[in-house]
Amino acid sequence: MRASDAERERIAELLREAVAEGRLDMDEFDQRLEAAYKARTHGELEPLVQDLPAPGSAVAPVGSSVPVPLGGSAANWPARIGGPATSTGGFALWGGFNRKGRWTVARKFTAFAMWGGGEIDLREAHFEDREVVIRCFTIMGGIHVTAPPELNVEVRGIGIMGGFGEGSNEDGEISPDSPRVRITGFALMGGVGVDRKRTKAERRRLKEAKEAELEARRRHELEGPDDGGSGEGRKKL
Repeated sequence: MRASDAERERIAELLREAVAEGRLDMDEFDQRLEAAYKARTHGELEPLVQDLPAPGSAVAPVGSSVPVPLGGSAANWPARIGGPATSTGGFALWGGFNRKGRWTVARKFTAFAMWGGGEIDLREAHFEDREVVIRCFTIMGGIHVTAPPELNVEVRGIGIMGGFGEGSNEDGEISPDSPRVRITGFALMGGVGVDRKRTKAERRRLKEAKEAELEARRRHELEGPDDGGSGEGRKKL
């Protein structure tokens, strides 16, 4: 079967996610991406992703209408849900607390900061349940929550002589497999902020993958369509 442009793009997207997850190094990604844009049939496309199953699910077959699974911090959500909580709350009084890296959020997590601050980082976290409530209370203090763009987060809180709400947001589509996190509470003469952003390592991997993809496209456009090795049809530089 002849491959379409949409099918080539689907394979390219799978390769981008694979390099973002660390499944491919940049040389392998560059080679496979170039082969994907040159491919003319399904038989040429399928081997490029046969050893790259999306975490937690099977690779969408060529021609499938199933959305490409998200990668990076959003990959493998089912494996990140369940298990005993490693923390049920945080407390700061004239000081601070932080929860970040690989930790498991309790289904009900309560954070309090008075004349101090707290940091809650969900980008690499696991979750005790699919439905999680994070309650944040501050009095003349601050709590900062950081979530990946693909995580389903709902912010509902009250600020009294202070602020409670979302800040910066990086582009990203919420994954249907992600947990649902509700952030509630109040801030009295203080603040609770929620930002959606990727880790520095993930942003760097995605940037490198995008640059490699653009370079592969540029080479493909310069070489022109595959003419079976006759050299005809190639664009002149």
